[in-house]
Amino acid sequence: MVFTSVAAENPADLAVQNETNMIGIVTSGAMKSLVELLLSENLDLKEQALSAMITLSTSPINKPIMAASGVIPLLVEILRHGVSKAKSDALVVLHNLSSHEENLAQLLQTDPIPPLVNVLKSTRRSSKTAGTCTALIELLMGFDEARRALADEEGGILAVVEVLESISLRNRGYAVGALLTLCQSDRAKYREPILGEGVIPGLLELTVEGTPKSRAKAQLLLKLLRKTPCSPSDLRPDAFEHIVCDIVSQIDMEEISSRSKQMFAEMVRLSMELSLKRIQNHALVLASSDL
Repeated sequence: MVFTSVAAENPADLAVQNETNMIGIVTSGAMKSLVELLLSENLDLKEQALSAMITLSTSPINKPIMAASGVIPLLVEILRHGVSKAKSDALVVLHNLSSHEENLAQLLQTDPIPPLVNVLKSTRRSSKTAGTCTALIELLMGFDEARRALADEEGGILAVVEVLESISLRNRGYAVGALLTLCQSDRAKYREPILGEGVIPGLLELTVEGTPKSRAKAQLLLKLLRKTPCSPSDLRPDAFEHIVCDIVSQIDMEEISSRSKQMFAEMVRLSMELSLKRIQNHALVLASSDL
């Protein structure tokens, strides 16, 4: 076993030095030993193997080689039955490997959505583990079988919506991306399930507090959640408050929390301020042209 003696000490030390070392480790056949360690009943050896894989899987050259070793099904099995630390590490390895598009096809064959949802339900929505899990779900939403699996899994969409309401902007960005891809893929099929999980408060808050990228995604998802499809005029910034009003008008206001109403009011206030700034800027342009 070329890598067992290294793993018994500190498996990440050699790889962390540089990418050349990482590639050398994998191309020398180390994955066979690492896979054997994952199959071991010794939890310490499993954790050391996972630690090594986290580092090794960051190399683009290593990603397809590692996947070819058959490690992806084993990592998903850890998500199903492993201890908490092993699950978190397996998630990181899977996410790293999934940046190589061909590896996603392998991952899909393992029916990954149920264990991902279970991990998401069992961890704090603002945690790093929840963020990695949601990021992986976002990647998988590009595939019809994964979208159907998320919608069919009990509490699947709700788990992603709850991440949207967490305090982590990073995690919320992944969540809104996943929900947006889901809704864009088949609006008629997924609009009601998303609305039914109470997504509006988190989206409204994200349009106010999110990063520029996540704010844009939240606004686009709100447009898709309207009863009628978006028209080109809906893409204008000054139409956004009308879109949200349209969505909120479809919901029983007595069932909306005061927090949601406050967020809606804040969003409209900010939109009005932006509209006023646009008017002022337009007036300045006109004034300067008259000089």
